[in-house]
Amino acid sequence: MTDASPALLLLLSLGLCCPGAQGQRITVTAKFYNSKSTHPQSGKSLELECTNSQDSGVSWIRQDKAGTLHFIVYISALSKPTFAGNQMTSSRYGVSKSGRSYRLTVTSFKAQDEGIYFCTVNYNQVLYFSSGLPAFFPVTTTAAPVTSVSPTTQGSRVTKRDTSKEKKLNFFCEIFIWIPLAAACLLLFIALVITIVLCQSKSHPKPLGKSSRTL
Repeated sequence: MTDASPALLLLLSLGLCCPGAQGQRITVTAKFYNSKSTHPQSGKSLELECTNSQDSGVSWIRQDKAGTLHFIVYISALSKPTFAGNQMTSSRYGVSKSGRSYRLTVTSFKAQDEGIYFCTVNYNQVLYFSSGLPAFFPVTTTAAPVTSVSPTTQGSRVTKRDTSKEKKLNFFCEIFIWIPLAAACLLLFIALVITIVLCQSKSHPKPLGKSSRTL
């Protein structure tokens, strides 16, 4: 058997149109063998299980992202598998049967194995099929890194800038205050020196000459 989407779609449509036209209706259920592993992991195995109320053979089919149907394997009631291309074995899939449970194992799950898996049962010329099992890699989203400057850093920078400006202003203010004060002190000191000199010259008059003493 090979991939034959039109033929598979025809079989599915027949199963939808007349699911219980003849004989007893049966139930077909597909599920993940490990209920905790609902998403495949790259390079690891994925096990699926199909059960039906009648112990008859089942077929496993995969529908890819484009909607194309791919036949995987038919497992008879005697546990005899027939893979695509009428092959008895497959390097990508493994099968097993236990009672009414038909298991399909994707040995090393890859991107090309993603899709919706379901099993079908042909019983009394009526096609029954299970609900689909979506097997896709989990979607991971990465948020873009957000760079922000903490308010404390900005505040400290502003404070440093303001402090430097205040120091400069204080320096200029001190210059304008101390220069006049220094000049005033210098003038007072000069006036004080002149006053002292004048006072000393008055208190010690010059002596008269010899001619004045004789007269």
